[in-house]
Amino acid sequence: MTAPDPSTVRLEGPWRHRDVRANGIRFHAVESGPNDSDAPLVVLLHGFADFWWTWRHQLTALADSGHRVVAIDLRGYGDTDKPPRGYDGWTLAGDVAGLIRALGHTDAALVGHADGGLVCWATAVLHPSVVRSIALIASPHPIALKRAVVRTRAQRSAFLPSFLACQLPWAPERRLTRDGGAEVDRLIRSRMGSLRPGDVGELADVLSRSRSAIQIAGAAHCSLEYQRWAFRSQWRPDGKRFMTAMDKPVTIPVLQIHGDADPFVLRSTLRSDGRWAPDLRLCGVPGAGHYPHWERPDAVTSALLTFLGAPDR
Repeated sequence: MTAPDPSTVRLEGPWRHRDVRANGIRFHAVESGPNDSDAPLVVLLHGFADFWWTWRHQLTALADSGHRVVAIDLRGYGDTDKPPRGYDGWTLAGDVAGLIRALGHTDAALVGHADGGLVCWATAVLHPSVVRSIALIASPHPIALKRAVVRTRAQRSAFLPSFLACQLPWAPERRLTRDGGAEVDRLIRSRMGSLRPGDVGELADVLSRSRSAIQIAGAAHCSLEYQRWAFRSQWRPDGKRFMTAMDKPVTIPVLQIHGDADPFVLRSTLRSDGRWAPDLRLCGVPGAGHYPHWERPDAVTSALLTFLGAPDR
Protein backbone atom coordinates (compact mmCIF):
# COMPACT_ATOMS: atom_id res chain seq x y z
CA MET A 1 0.00 0.00 0.00
CA THR A 2 1.31 3.47 -0.91
CA ALA A 3 1.80 5.79 2.07
CA PRO A 4 -0.40 8.92 2.09
CA ASP A 5 1.23 12.06 0.77
CA PRO A 6 2.08 14.51 3.61
CA SER A 7 -0.07 17.15 1.90
CA THR A 8 -3.16 15.13 2.83
CA VAL A 9 -3.05 16.72 6.29
CA ARG A 10 -3.53 20.17 4.74
CA LEU A 11 -7.25 20.01 5.33
CA GLU A 12 -9.49 22.84 4.17
CA GLY A 13 -11.31 25.00 6.69
CA PRO A 14 -11.56 28.50 8.18
CA TRP A 15 -7.79 28.66 8.65
CA ARG A 16 -4.58 29.29 6.71
CA HIS A 17 -1.84 26.76 5.97
CA ARG A 18 1.75 27.94 5.89
CA ASP A 19 5.31 26.69 6.15
CA VAL A 20 7.56 28.16 8.83
CA ARG A 21 11.29 27.51 9.14
CA ALA A 22 12.62 27.33 12.69
CA ASN A 23 15.48 25.57 14.48
CA GLY A 24 16.82 24.22 11.18
CA ILE A 25 13.68 22.50 9.82
CA ARG A 26 10.40 23.34 8.10
CA PHE A 27 7.18 23.21 10.12
CA HIS A 28 3.66 22.90 8.75
CA ALA A 29 1.62 25.47 10.64
CA VAL A 30 -2.11 26.15 10.53
CA GLU A 31 -3.15 29.64 11.51
CA SER A 32 -6.40 31.36 12.44
CA GLY A 33 -7.21 34.83 13.69
CA PRO A 34 -5.39 38.12 13.08
CA ASN A 35 -2.35 37.66 10.86
CA ASP A 36 -0.09 40.09 12.67
CA SER A 37 2.22 40.26 15.67
CA ASP A 38 -0.02 42.69 17.59
CA ALA A 39 -2.53 40.00 18.54
CA PRO A 40 -1.34 37.70 21.36
CA LEU A 41 -0.02 34.41 20.01
CA VAL A 42 -1.32 31.01 21.14
CA VAL A 43 0.57 27.92 19.92
CA LEU A 44 -1.19 24.52 19.99
CA LEU A 45 0.95 21.36 20.26
CA HIS A 46 -0.58 17.92 19.65
CA GLY A 47 0.25 14.59 21.30
CA PHE A 48 1.39 11.10 20.31
CA ALA A 49 0.19 9.61 16.98
CA ASP A 50 -1.74 12.77 16.19
CA PHE A 51 -1.41 15.95 14.10
CA TRP A 52 -2.54 19.58 14.08
CA TRP A 53 -6.16 18.79 13.20
CA THR A 54 -6.82 17.53 16.75
CA TRP A 55 -7.11 21.26 17.69
CA ARG A 56 -9.66 22.21 15.01
CA HIS A 57 -12.28 23.28 17.58
CA GLN A 58 -9.92 25.43 19.66
CA LEU A 59 -8.12 26.81 16.60
CA THR A 60 -11.15 28.76 15.45
CA ALA A 61 -12.80 29.47 18.82
CA LEU A 62 -9.67 31.06 20.33
CA ALA A 63 -9.15 33.06 17.15
CA ASP A 64 -12.72 34.38 17.35
CA SER A 65 -11.83 35.87 20.74
CA GLY A 66 -9.01 37.91 19.20
CA HIS A 67 -5.96 35.68 19.60
CA ARG A 68 -3.61 34.73 16.80
CA VAL A 69 -3.73 30.93 17.00
CA VAL A 70 -1.25 28.58 15.36
CA ALA A 71 -1.50 24.78 15.49
CA ILE A 72 1.56 22.93 14.20
CA ASP A 73 2.54 19.46 13.15
CA LEU A 74 5.34 18.71 15.59
CA ARG A 75 8.78 17.66 14.37
CA GLY A 76 8.39 14.36 12.52
CA TYR A 77 4.60 14.52 12.16
CA GLY A 78 2.14 15.33 9.38
CA ASP A 79 3.61 17.66 6.77
CA THR A 80 6.47 18.90 8.96
CA ASP A 81 10.02 17.78 8.16
CA LYS A 82 11.11 14.41 9.53
CA PRO A 83 14.81 14.66 10.35
CA PRO A 84 16.59 11.60 11.80
CA ARG A 85 17.41 13.38 15.06
CA GLY A 86 16.06 16.04 17.40
CA TYR A 87 13.37 14.23 19.39
CA ASP A 88 14.90 15.15 22.75
CA GLY A 89 13.50 17.69 25.18
CA TRP A 90 16.21 20.24 24.49
CA THR A 91 15.64 20.32 20.72
CA LEU A 92 11.84 20.22 20.93
CA ALA A 93 11.86 23.22 23.26
CA GLY A 94 14.15 24.97 20.79
CA ASP A 95 11.67 24.19 18.02
CA VAL A 96 8.88 26.06 19.79
CA ALA A 97 11.06 28.99 20.87
CA GLY A 98 12.26 29.31 17.28
CA LEU A 99 8.71 29.11 15.90
CA ILE A 100 7.52 31.91 18.15
CA ARG A 101 10.28 34.17 16.87
CA ALA A 102 9.82 33.08 13.25
CA LEU A 103 6.15 34.06 13.53
CA GLY A 104 7.24 37.57 14.50
CA HIS A 105 6.42 37.40 18.21
CA THR A 106 8.48 37.79 21.35
CA ASP A 107 6.34 35.41 23.40
CA ALA A 108 3.30 33.12 23.31
CA ALA A 109 0.87 31.13 25.40
CA LEU A 110 1.41 27.41 24.81
CA VAL A 111 -1.28 24.72 24.87
CA GLY A 112 -0.21 21.09 24.66
CA HIS A 113 -1.74 17.63 24.85
CA ALA A 114 0.27 14.60 26.09
CA ASP A 115 3.70 14.74 24.36
CA GLY A 116 2.87 18.27 23.24
CA GLY A 117 2.42 19.16 26.89
CA LEU A 118 5.90 17.88 27.68
CA VAL A 119 7.18 20.30 25.03
CA CYS A 120 5.25 23.09 26.79
CA TRP A 121 6.90 22.27 30.12
CA ALA A 122 10.35 22.09 28.53
CA THR A 123 9.96 25.36 26.63
CA ALA A 124 8.71 27.17 29.73
CA VAL A 125 11.76 26.04 31.71
CA LEU A 126 14.49 26.24 29.05
CA HIS A 127 13.23 29.35 27.22
CA PRO A 128 11.25 31.23 29.88
CA SER A 129 11.41 34.61 28.16
CA VAL A 130 9.23 33.44 25.24
CA VAL A 131 6.43 31.76 27.25
CA ARG A 132 3.60 33.77 28.87
CA SER A 133 1.65 30.80 30.20
CA ILE A 134 1.11 27.10 29.53
CA ALA A 135 -2.09 25.06 29.42
CA LEU A 136 -1.70 21.28 29.52
CA ILE A 137 -4.16 18.54 28.65
CA ALA A 138 -3.39 15.17 30.26
CA SER A 139 0.29 16.10 30.45
CA PRO A 140 1.93 16.04 33.88
CA HIS A 141 5.31 17.56 34.61
CA PRO A 142 7.91 14.99 33.47
CA ILE A 143 9.30 14.54 36.99
CA ALA A 144 5.78 14.14 38.41
CA LEU A 145 5.02 11.47 35.83
CA LYS A 146 8.28 9.61 36.45
CA ARG A 147 7.72 9.57 40.21
CA ALA A 148 4.10 8.46 39.84
CA VAL A 149 5.08 5.58 37.56
CA VAL A 150 7.73 4.45 40.06
CA ARG A 151 5.67 4.92 43.23
CA THR A 152 2.03 4.41 42.27
CA ARG A 153 0.80 1.03 41.07
CA ALA A 154 -2.28 2.44 39.33
CA GLN A 155 -0.28 4.96 37.27
CA ARG A 156 2.41 2.39 36.53
CA SER A 157 -0.14 -0.13 35.30
CA ALA A 158 -1.88 2.46 33.14
CA PHE A 159 1.20 4.00 31.57
CA LEU A 160 4.18 1.66 31.58
CA PRO A 161 3.10 -1.25 29.32
CA SER A 162 2.42 0.92 26.27
CA PHE A 163 5.44 3.11 26.98
CA LEU A 164 7.79 0.12 27.15
CA ALA A 165 6.23 -1.38 24.02
CA CYS A 166 7.50 1.66 22.10
CA GLN A 167 11.13 0.89 22.94
CA LEU A 168 11.63 -2.11 20.63
CA PRO A 169 13.20 -1.47 17.21
CA TRP A 170 10.94 -1.50 14.11
CA ALA A 171 8.14 -3.65 15.54
CA PRO A 172 6.25 -0.65 17.03
CA GLU A 173 6.43 1.18 13.68
CA ARG A 174 4.92 -1.80 11.91
CA ARG A 175 2.26 -2.13 14.59
CA LEU A 176 1.21 1.52 14.19
CA THR A 177 0.95 1.40 10.41
CA ARG A 178 -0.30 -2.08 9.53
CA ASP A 179 -3.94 -2.71 8.62
CA GLY A 180 -4.40 0.92 7.69
CA GLY A 181 -3.36 2.27 11.10
CA ALA A 182 -5.70 0.03 13.10
CA GLU A 183 -3.45 0.32 16.18
CA VAL A 184 -4.12 4.06 16.35
CA ASP A 185 -7.83 3.26 16.28
CA ARG A 186 -7.35 0.85 19.19
CA LEU A 187 -5.28 3.33 21.24
CA ILE A 188 -7.81 6.12 20.86
CA ARG A 189 -10.79 3.93 21.73
CA SER A 190 -9.03 2.49 24.78
CA ARG A 191 -8.16 5.92 26.20
CA MET A 192 -11.23 7.99 25.46
CA GLY A 193 -14.21 8.53 27.74
CA SER A 194 -17.88 7.83 27.20
CA LEU A 195 -19.57 8.58 23.90
CA ARG A 196 -22.59 10.90 23.94
CA PRO A 197 -25.48 10.84 21.50
CA GLY A 198 -24.26 12.45 18.32
CA ASP A 199 -20.56 11.71 18.93
CA VAL A 200 -20.37 8.72 16.58
CA GLY A 201 -19.70 10.84 13.50
CA GLU A 202 -17.06 12.91 15.28
CA LEU A 203 -15.27 9.77 16.45
CA ALA A 204 -15.36 8.21 12.99
CA ASP A 205 -13.77 11.37 11.57
CA VAL A 206 -11.05 11.40 14.24
CA LEU A 207 -10.22 7.73 13.68
CA SER A 208 -10.13 8.02 9.90
CA ARG A 209 -7.88 11.07 9.81
CA SER A 210 -5.57 9.87 12.59
CA ARG A 211 -5.12 6.48 10.95
CA SER A 212 -4.23 8.14 7.66
CA ALA A 213 -1.78 10.64 9.21
CA ILE A 214 0.26 7.97 11.02
CA GLN A 215 0.84 6.19 7.71
CA ILE A 216 2.66 9.17 6.17
CA ALA A 217 6.19 8.02 5.42
CA GLY A 218 8.37 8.46 8.51
CA ALA A 219 5.59 9.65 10.84
CA ALA A 220 5.28 6.44 12.85
CA HIS A 221 9.04 6.17 13.38
CA CYS A 222 9.38 9.83 14.39
CA SER A 223 6.44 9.66 16.79
CA LEU A 224 8.09 6.74 18.55
CA GLU A 225 11.42 8.57 18.81
CA TYR A 226 9.80 10.91 21.36
CA GLN A 227 8.99 7.90 23.54
CA ARG A 228 12.38 6.30 22.99
CA TRP A 229 14.35 9.36 23.98
CA ALA A 230 12.18 9.87 27.09
CA PHE A 231 13.00 6.33 28.22
CA ARG A 232 16.58 5.76 27.08
CA SER A 233 17.89 9.16 28.10
CA GLN A 234 17.17 8.37 31.77
CA TRP A 235 20.47 6.47 31.83
CA ARG A 236 22.47 8.94 29.72
CA PRO A 237 24.09 12.28 30.61
CA ASP A 238 21.75 14.27 28.32
CA GLY A 239 18.65 12.87 30.00
CA LYS A 240 20.01 13.44 33.48
CA ARG A 241 20.88 17.03 32.59
CA PHE A 242 17.39 17.52 31.19
CA MET A 243 15.64 16.23 34.30
CA THR A 244 17.94 18.33 36.51
CA ALA A 245 17.12 21.41 34.43
CA MET A 246 13.40 20.65 34.69
CA ASP A 247 13.53 20.37 38.48
CA LYS A 248 12.73 24.00 39.18
CA PRO A 249 9.41 25.83 39.42
CA VAL A 250 7.99 27.97 36.63
CA THR A 251 6.63 31.35 37.68
CA ILE A 252 4.03 31.67 34.91
CA PRO A 253 0.36 30.65 35.16
CA VAL A 254 -0.24 26.94 34.46
CA LEU A 255 -3.58 25.31 33.66
CA GLN A 256 -3.89 21.52 33.81
CA ILE A 257 -7.01 20.15 32.08
CA HIS A 258 -7.89 16.49 32.54
CA GLY A 259 -10.70 14.20 31.56
CA ASP A 260 -12.34 12.75 34.65
CA ALA A 261 -12.53 9.38 32.85
CA ASP A 262 -8.93 9.36 31.59
CA PRO A 263 -7.58 5.83 32.12
CA PHE A 264 -4.04 6.69 30.99
CA VAL A 265 -2.96 9.73 33.06
CA LEU A 266 -4.44 9.79 36.55
CA ARG A 267 -5.69 12.89 38.36
CA SER A 268 -3.43 12.18 41.34
CA THR A 269 -0.39 12.42 39.08
CA LEU A 270 -1.50 15.79 37.74
CA ARG A 271 -2.03 17.17 41.23
CA SER A 272 1.69 16.70 41.88
CA ASP A 273 2.45 19.40 39.31
CA GLY A 274 2.01 22.01 42.03
CA ARG A 275 5.58 21.41 43.18
CA TRP A 276 6.86 22.82 39.86
CA ALA A 277 4.00 25.23 39.15
CA PRO A 278 3.06 27.41 42.15
CA ASP A 279 0.36 29.11 40.04
CA LEU A 280 -1.35 25.84 39.06
CA ARG A 281 -5.05 25.57 38.24
CA LEU A 282 -6.73 22.20 37.77
CA CYS A 283 -9.79 21.78 35.58
CA GLY A 284 -11.66 18.48 35.31
CA VAL A 285 -13.85 17.66 32.32
CA PRO A 286 -16.70 15.26 33.23
CA GLY A 287 -17.13 12.26 30.96
CA ALA A 288 -13.97 12.92 28.96
CA GLY A 289 -11.04 10.56 28.69
CA HIS A 290 -7.52 11.25 27.44
CA TYR A 291 -8.66 13.59 24.63
CA PRO A 292 -11.00 16.16 26.19
CA HIS A 293 -10.11 18.83 23.62
CA TRP A 294 -12.10 16.92 20.98
CA GLU A 295 -14.24 14.70 23.22
CA ARG A 296 -15.71 17.73 25.05
CA PRO A 297 -14.46 20.67 22.98
CA ASP A 298 -16.83 23.30 24.37
CA ALA A 299 -15.72 22.65 27.96
CA VAL A 300 -12.03 22.78 27.05
CA THR A 301 -12.40 25.89 24.91
CA SER A 302 -14.28 27.65 27.73
CA ALA A 303 -11.54 26.76 30.23
CA LEU A 304 -8.85 28.00 27.85
CA LEU A 305 -10.66 31.28 27.15
CA THR A 306 -11.02 31.94 30.88
CA PHE A 307 -7.37 31.11 31.45
CA LEU A 308 -5.97 33.12 28.54
CA GLY A 309 -8.23 36.13 29.07
CA ALA A 310 -9.37 38.64 26.48
CA PRO A 311 -6.61 40.08 24.30
CA ASP A 312 -5.63 43.64 25.19
CA ARG A 313 -5.54 45.25 21.75
